[in-house]
Amino acid sequence: MNADDLDSFVAENLDRYAETQGVLPERLDEFGETYRSQGHLTREQLYEIAYESSTRSAYHVEKNPEDRCREVTRNARAVDGDFSAIHLICGLSGFKAPTASCVLAALDGDRHAVVDTRVWASLERLGYLDGRKESFDAADYVTMIEPIREIADETGSRAVDVGYALFAHDAHVREGTLH
Repeated sequence: MNADDLDSFVAENLDRYAETQGVLPERLDEFGETYRSQGHLTREQLYEIAYESSTRSAYHVEKNPEDRCREVTRNARAVDGDFSAIHLICGLSGFKAPTASCVLAALDGDRHAVVDTRVWASLERLGYLDGRKESFDAADYVTMIEPIREIADETGSRAVDVGYALFAHDAHVREGTLH
């Protein structure tokens, strides 16, 4: 896909995002402001992010000790490397790569995006990835964030917005159920 087509793709699907059941960008921005100003996130704030991302499994976040939540999110800001940052957050109860990606996207939407099976499917449809996936780990996040950043660079978009567009695209074109 050439740059003009990618621009159109991102713009068109970003407009569609509001019609999906995805994480609300405004909420993610609020979490990011809090994260950057505090330097960490509390268990309650992590629960809210998890609830936005995956209502069904958010209760697992409450199993984390408060001090561990603060420590992990403080360290995730300081660590070098996407794999290390996502893997660190996945060490908390209630956080697999898709939910953990919300934390990173909130912190830095220029470099990170919210990812899940819909995002993977859209990247696969666009020829950036091969095969479908239903569950994701830290390595899969790295696999997805690379083409997301490539698209962001080519379109002048933020990585988080490219992720939203990819999610909305799959929601728009997928036939049948998600799983």
